[in-house]
Amino acid sequence: MTACDACLRRTDLIVAVAGSIDVAWRERRGRTARVLALPDEDLLALDPSAAPRYAAFNPTFARRRIAAAGLTAVCRCEAGYPERLRDLPDPPAVLHVAGSPAAIPRGEAVAIVGSRRATPYGLEVSTALGRALTGAGVPVVSGMALGIDSAAHLGALEADGAPPVAVLAGGAETPYPARMRHLHRRLVEHGAVVSEMPPGFTGHRWCFPARNRIIAALSTLTIVVEAATRSGSLITADLATDIGRTVAAVPGPVTSRASAGANELLHAGAAVIRDARDALDLLFGADAPALPDPNPLPPLDAAQRRLLDQVERGHGTVAELARTMEEAQRASRTLSELELLGLVRREFGGRYVRRL
Repeated sequence: MTACDACLRRTDLIVAVAGSIDVAWRERRGRTARVLALPDEDLLALDPSAAPRYAAFNPTFARRRIAAAGLTAVCRCEAGYPERLRDLPDPPAVLHVAGSPAAIPRGEAVAIVGSRRATPYGLEVSTALGRALTGAGVPVVSGMALGIDSAAHLGALEADGAPPVAVLAGGAETPYPARMRHLHRRLVEHGAVVSEMPPGFTGHRWCFPARNRIIAALSTLTIVVEAATRSGSLITADLATDIGRTVAAVPGPVTSRASAGANELLHAGAAVIRDARDALDLLFGADAPALPDPNPLPPLDAAQRRLLDQVERGHGTVAELARTMEEAQRASRTLSELELLGLVRREFGGRYVRRL
């Protein structure tokens, strides 16, 4: 795969006028397609000072930088370019890939997105979805951000199945955020990290919604796990809808701000996702692959079964489970046993909830 001169020049032009695109993006109220779909001459008009760089562009130097960063580049003029990206009004001129280009999904794929400030509930749901879908052979696509995105990737890496794909706003060779370098390395080893921007590029604000459109386009189904009312994940859902993709959401507590945006999507008609089975049904219908029980119960004694049932019913504190000091000691001991078995987890405030 060797991206053509014209597409490499186009990418370098976007880098050269990135600051002006940031201004134009805000003026267009966040609709990146209205900017990134502009022809080269209109992009140059945003910042005429970029004209000498555009005229002097050296594609050989660009290819050397890509190779030195350990990336592969494929442009929209090539047969290997992901066809789904052509559904966008502004498909990236070049896709830079760290890892295996073969990992980029061609068949069914699921985007899992959500809040950076995720709750334990959201993180657990996202991890479980990533693990189960990957195990069922369905690639998971997300943005490697803190919270829901990285939880989905971690779940995907726990399974032996389809390779996961992360889409970044900056160069594909550079972990973002920096604390995700270990996750970035594992994604490169087992799947792919991709970006439309060349190596060395640091993202501007507009690059994140621009990244979101690639996540939406590479996937046939976008699932919002947890999102506030102004979350960037809702931008991904809107972009997915614009190009005819299915949008779904995981219901959350109506009292939780973290789930307000996801619940609004459900109210507007998005499909409900309770587990990976719901996602597979949306993708494949009656032909959906079978899923093994993700959490088969280990052998439990009567006390453990009784307490687990009470936790599942919402009685998750020692005060709700015991009336005497002796009962409280037994409940604490049994809860610790269930936690060691991976069946419950302790949340902030000492409340126990059932693990997915």
